[in-house]
Amino acid sequence: MIGYIFRRILATVPVMGVVALFVFLMLRLSPGDPAAVIAGDYATAEDIVRIREQLGLNEPIFVQFVTWIGSLLQGDLGISIFTNLPVTTLIAQRLEPTIALTLSTIIFTVVVAVPLGTLAAWKSGSLIDRFVMLFSVGGFSIPVFVLGYIMIYFISMELRWLPVQGYKNIADGFWPFLRHIILPTLTLSVIFIALVSRMTRASVMEVLQEDYIRTARAKGQSELKVLLRHALRNAAVPIVTVIGLGIALLIGGVVVTESVFNVPGLGRLVLDAVLKRDYPIIQGLILLFSFVYILINLLIDLTYCFFDPRIKY
Repeated sequence: MIGYIFRRILATVPVMGVVALFVFLMLRLSPGDPAAVIAGDYATAEDIVRIREQLGLNEPIFVQFVTWIGSLLQGDLGISIFTNLPVTTLIAQRLEPTIALTLSTIIFTVVVAVPLGTLAAWKSGSLIDRFVMLFSVGGFSIPVFVLGYIMIYFISMELRWLPVQGYKNIADGFWPFLRHIILPTLTLSVIFIALVSRMTRASVMEVLQEDYIRTARAKGQSELKVLLRHALRNAAVPIVTVIGLGIALLIGGVVVTESVFNVPGLGRLVLDAVLKRDYPIIQGLILLFSFVYILINLLIDLTYCFFDPRIKY
């Protein structure tokens, strides 16, 4: 196990290197000049040239990449072009809302989707099963921003149960924090719940056809014990896998959800940086998201052996 962990950690180094190269080239070779954006509409050609020299954009791409990698290895993600603040500082300022939204979405999804999918598999062909399948299709069909505006209209504007937009830190009080996080969490959870519940249903249905399930029932074990101890546990590996893969959906969904609900997290920071072509922020955030995604996949792989002792590393 220790050897496997060490090999997987080493394997992340070239992966992150490829991601860094891809992000750097993608931003540098895309149309548009950040120096012209910074200079404004009324800038002269001399102003643009001066700004390019200050930012080092007049250097060859290879020199820019080597300089950036050297700073990156020292923990320096660069300085924002527009705010002149370190990227690490900007990320630290926006980290809490994104972590809170992501964790609340994952917890809510697992609590709702796994029992829902298990129930649908147990009641295969019933109205409950059909409802879960209909919800799964609908969850993937409705874009996040559309669902967000629908919830804002009905829950916030019509019923006035929750705030329309904004975010409150946990330090400001748990109840204000909870009121502002519920609506974004519900919006972001719909796609994730649709994905996990459908996979849970399929996995549990397959396990329920096995001989040891019939044996457990023949021994007189309760249906709840059969579902939890035998069916769900043996179906856990694909469920955990799809939860890990769903993190990619969350990364994209966080950007849209934070924009709709005006949550000052990393998603909003990404959007603002893209609109302003702030290269250091975009590079730093994509690298951060890539590292988190790789780390989560590593943790998911390590959990397999706890659910299935036959898996050895």
